[in-house]
Amino acid sequence: MKITIVGAGAIGGLAGAYMSRAGHDVTLTDRWADHVEAMKAKGLFIDGVRGEMTIPVTAKHPHELQAPLDMVLIATKSQHAVEAVQQLVPLMTPETGVVSFQNGFNEPALIEALDAAGLPGKAMVIGAIPNYGGALVDPGYIEYVHEGPIQLGEMDGSTTERLTTLAEALGALTEVQLSDNIWGQIWAKEVYASQVVFSALVDDRIRNTLGVERYARIAGAIVKEALEIADASGIDVQAFDFFDPANYRVKTADDTRKLLDNINHAIWLLKKDQETKPSHDFKKKGSGIWWDIVYRKRPSETRSSSGKLIEYGRAAGADTRLNAKLFDMIYEIEDGKRELGFHNYDELEAYVAACGKALP
Repeated sequence: MKITIVGAGAIGGLAGAYMSRAGHDVTLTDRWADHVEAMKAKGLFIDGVRGEMTIPVTAKHPHELQAPLDMVLIATKSQHAVEAVQQLVPLMTPETGVVSFQNGFNEPALIEALDAAGLPGKAMVIGAIPNYGGALVDPGYIEYVHEGPIQLGEMDGSTTERLTTLAEALGALTEVQLSDNIWGQIWAKEVYASQVVFSALVDDRIRNTLGVERYARIAGAIVKEALEIADASGIDVQAFDFFDPANYRVKTADDTRKLLDNINHAIWLLKKDQETKPSHDFKKKGSGIWWDIVYRKRPSETRSSSGKLIEYGRAAGADTRLNAKLFDMIYEIEDGKRELGFHNYDELEAYVAACGKALP
C-alpha cells in the first residue's frame, strides 16, 4: 500500500513519520511550502512525550504528487478537507482509498465531493478518529503532546483488506482499534469535543478549566445537550478510551458526581504523558482550538467540525441553545469581538442556569 498524507501537521506528520520509520511507503504533502522544504532537507524533528528524534520522510509539494494515488489520508484541518480532496481528484481512481483523518463530520461531505467528480465516493471513503495529539510548532518540527489510539472503520461497517492493511501500518504509531460503527465513533468524538471547545474560552491549562468542578459542571451540561442532539438524530454514540456517553445522561446528583469523576479521569489520561516528562516544557498547553487561537492566531476548525452539531440538532428538532451559545462565543473570540478569559465561563454559567439546564 502506498500512503499519501495530505496535511503534514501534528496528526498527519506523526503518523507519516512513524510509518516511514517502520518501512512503509509514505509520502507527506502540505500546502505550507516552508514545512515541505524543511522535511525534504532534514526530515521531521519530533519532541514531546516520547523524547527527541529526527525521522527521515518523503515529502512533496502538492503539485509534485503523481497519479495514481493508492491510499490517501486527509489530515488537514476540517475546514480544508473537501478542498484537499477536490484538488486530488485528477490523481485518483475508483480504487483509491480516502481516509478522513481529522476531527469533524467530514465523511458525508467527502463522499459528496467524490460523487460530484464522477467517482464512487461511498466506496472510497474510510472513517477515522485519531485520538493522539500534538502541534506543528515550526517547519519540520512537531511536538507530540499526548498518546491515544486511532479508531478506523469502513463506513458500511465491513472489514476489508485495505482497512486491515492500513491499520497495520498506522500501528507503527499507536494502537489502532477497528470499528464496525465508525460513524457512531465520530459522533462520540464530536459530542465530547464540546467540552474541548469550552476549555478554549480561557487562555489557561486544562487543569484550571475542566479541572475545576464549577467549570466542569458547565461543560458537563453542554456535552449532555450535545449527546441529546445525537440521540435526536438517531445516532448510536460509541464509547472510546476516555469518553463514555452513559456518564453524560445525567438525571440525579449521583449521576453528576459520576460525570465529574469521568471528566477528571479524562484530564488525567490526556495529561499523564506530560506529567512523566517534566524535563520537556510543552509549548502546546491547551487544545488544538486553543493552539490555533492563541499560538497560530488563526480561526480554529470549530465552525466546520463541532459547529455542525447545530445543523444536525436543528434538523432533528433538538434543543441546541447551549452549544450554539458556546460556539458563537468562540467565533467572537476568533473575530476579535470577545476576549479570552474566565468571564466567559461566568457568562456561560448564567446562561446554563437561565435555560434550566444546570446539572443536579
